[in-house]
Amino acid sequence: MAIENNDYCVILAGGKGMRLWPCSREDEPKQFLDFFGVGRTQLQQTYERFAKIIPKDHIFINTTQRYLHYVVDQLPDVDGNHIMAEPVHRNTAPSVAWACHRIQHINPKANLIVTPSDQAVMKEDVFKENILEGFDFVSKNNCLLTMGVKPTRPEPGYGYIQIGEHSGEDDIYKVKAFTEKPEREFAKMFVDSGEWYWNTGLFLANVGCLRKSLQKFLPLVLTNLDVARPDWTIEEENEWIETYFPSFPNVSLDYGVLEKSDNVYVMKCDFGWADLGTWHGIYEATSKVDGDNVSVDTEAYYDDSHNNIVKLPKGRIGIISGLDGYIVAEKGNVLFICKKGDSSALVRKYVNDIQLRLGEKYV
Repeated sequence: MAIENNDYCVILAGGKGMRLWPCSREDEPKQFLDFFGVGRTQLQQTYERFAKIIPKDHIFINTTQRYLHYVVDQLPDVDGNHIMAEPVHRNTAPSVAWACHRIQHINPKANLIVTPSDQAVMKEDVFKENILEGFDFVSKNNCLLTMGVKPTRPEPGYGYIQIGEHSGEDDIYKVKAFTEKPEREFAKMFVDSGEWYWNTGLFLANVGCLRKSLQKFLPLVLTNLDVARPDWTIEEENEWIETYFPSFPNVSLDYGVLEKSDNVYVMKCDFGWADLGTWHGIYEATSKVDGDNVSVDTEAYYDDSHNNIVKLPKGRIGIISGLDGYIVAEKGNVLFICKKGDSSALVRKYVNDIQLRLGEKYV
């Protein structure tokens, strides 16, 4: 007799990818790009990673209607009912609430992992082992489980999790506190203390617990559907979302739910993680050439230059002389040269300034 598999995955692929501007743009965000010239987009690589762990028909993709065509083109084997395209962008908490609602309808015993679509995993065997351990933990416990990795540097662009009491199981601990994108001085204190781990953005829960947690902090949009149409179909759920999804707040799962819940745990993981959503993250995760420079699918020559990351369009050659610690990135109508440092905040500032002064065509 076959063993029932209650494990499901939701890949979040609706972000605008502005932290990698100008190479990631609103009309073509990073998750849909073959950013590194490997023949697969970040979305495709994430899907393939999880398809090795759980059944393909248990994988769901969350995106927006604006990007639906990318998902359909890049993942042609995914059933249309497993692609959830939001009418407006509302950050991760509403996205997870909708995915949880649909998956619980399919399987009330489901355990769910939510993953970004822009991460690198170096040790896939360890990753699989950690994921399966996490599924086992949340299947037995009504809690939210995040996956943390030991920081290797004081990175201000990441979220941090403070480790609390041991759960009594493996490397799983109660979460003491969350901090999102601290100043560099605080990030250094966190790293030095040994108590704080990077928040990978991967988290697990059983759908019953997750649904209750979301209902505490979000409007009861989907609960109202259950009351109005107890035997709803997916077509009716899609119609309801079209009408009522915009009433959800624009709030992340971390801020809207995890930081406000008291039943959150973290698993210490070591699967070789990197966030590929920031220039600094890509720099740290990518092999270096002479002078500790990184060329991202780019032909570049370096002279007396160190610690730079360069991404140029195909057919361009970069000659980098006398530069130390910079981002050099070009796409379309924008050339971006910026000190690497705390680039995430600077990119956000420049995108907002350019959008206000010159309009959408540069964003």
